[in-house]
Amino acid sequence: MAVDLLLGLQWGDEGKGKIVDVLTSKYNIIARFQGGPNAGHTLVFNGKKHVLHTIPSGIFHENTANVVGNGVVIDPVIFKKELDKLEEQGVDYKASLLISRKAHIILPTHRLLDAASEASKGKAKIGSTLKGIGPTYMDKTGRNGIRVGDIELADWKDKYRALADKHEAMIAFYNVDIQYDLKELENEFFEAIKVLKTLKFIDSEEYLHQAQKAGQSILAEGAQGSLLDIDFGTYPFVTSSNTTAAGACTGLGIAPNKIGEVFGIFKAYTTRVGSGPFPTELFDEVGETMGRVGNEFGATTGRPRRCGWLDLVALRYACQVNGVTQLIMMKGDVLSGFKTLKICTAYNYKGQVIEHLPYNIEAENVTPIYTEVKGWNENLTEMTEASKMPKALNDYIAFLEKELEIPITIVSVGPDRKQTIVR
Repeated sequence: MAVDLLLGLQWGDEGKGKIVDVLTSKYNIIARFQGGPNAGHTLVFNGKKHVLHTIPSGIFHENTANVVGNGVVIDPVIFKKELDKLEEQGVDYKASLLISRKAHIILPTHRLLDAASEASKGKAKIGSTLKGIGPTYMDKTGRNGIRVGDIELADWKDKYRALADKHEAMIAFYNVDIQYDLKELENEFFEAIKVLKTLKFIDSEEYLHQAQKAGQSILAEGAQGSLLDIDFGTYPFVTSSNTTAAGACTGLGIAPNKIGEVFGIFKAYTTRVGSGPFPTELFDEVGETMGRVGNEFGATTGRPRRCGWLDLVALRYACQVNGVTQLIMMKGDVLSGFKTLKICTAYNYKGQVIEHLPYNIEAENVTPIYTEVKGWNENLTEMTEASKMPKALNDYIAFLEKELEIPITIVSVGPDRKQTIVR
C-alpha cells in the first residue's frame, strides 16, 4: 500500500500538527521522518492546546501507531518532558509509540556546541534554535553519532564519553564564553535515557515494509518546511535535514515508488522565524496585524515570526520539488478584514522578470511583483462548509489553484481540529 506524505511548503510553522491530527483517523500509522525538537507541532482540540516536538502528531488517537523514524534526531531530555505531559493528559503512549533504532541521539554537549558555534558567528548567525540539531546531524554524517540502538549495547557509555570529550575540546576551540555544568546536564540526560529505554525500539524500515505488505495505511509527517531543506532551502539559513518529500524516503526507508498522495501545507500568507531572506516580508501595520491576529510566535522558541504576503514563486518551487498532489491552506481566517490582498506572482531579479526561485533571493537581488485581489470581511472561524465561504475567499483560492495547477482540498479557518473545511 502506498505511503502518503504530509509536509510544509514554506519556512515551517504552516500548521502541520493540526492537519496530521485531522487526518489521523484515516491512517493506521503516523511516522515522523526528519528533524528534531526544533519542530513545534501545535494541536488544539476540546479547548486545550498541545505542543509536540518529536512525537508524531497522531499520538492522541487510539489505535494509531506512531513511529519516530531513523531520520529524526532525539533529545532524550525533551522527549521525556513530552512523555510527562502526555501522562498528565491521560494518554497511554506505551503501546502506540515506536522508536527507530537508527534514529540519532542529541547529547548535552551537542546543545553546548550549538550555542558555542552560534555565539562565535556574531552578526552572521543563522538563527539556530540551539537545540543541538545541527551538531547531531554533523556527527551523523561524520560517522561519529550515537543512535538509539547503541543504548541497548553494553559499551554505549564508553562511546558516549569519547564523543562528549571530543565535543568539549571543540567547544574550547570556539573561544566563546559558554557557562555550563556538564555533570548536572548529564545527570538529567541519563535519567531521560532510562525513560527512553522503557519504550519499544524497532527496526523501522522493516516494520514499515511489513505494514505496507499487510495493507496498512501510513502517513509520513514532516517537520519544518521545504524552504528550510538543507539542499533546496534558502541556504545557509536552513535546518540540517531534508524536509522535502525525498527526506521521507531516507528518513523512513520507504522506496520512492511507494509514495502516494503528497499533501502540501501552506499559510494563506507567509511567515519566517529567525534570520534569512524573505522577499515579501512586511514591516508595516499590515505585517503587524498578521502577526497579532495569527498569534505568530514560535511554538518551540516563542520567537515572533516575521510576516508577509503569500509568495507564489517560492510556493510553486516547493510544490515542484515535492511533487505535491493536494494543497491545504491554513489560516485563511487571519486575512479577514483586509480590503485588498497582495500575492507575489513573480520576481524582478536583477532587472529581469522571473517566475522561478533563483539561487539567491536576498533583498539586493529580488523585488517581488504583486497581483492585487479583493479581500473579505467575514469571520471565517465559525464556518464549517465550503458553501458558506465568502466569494472573495473562493476567488483567492481559485486564483492560487490556477497559478499552482494543484487543487486546494482543505481550508483551515482556526486552530481547533473542528475549524477545518474540506472542499
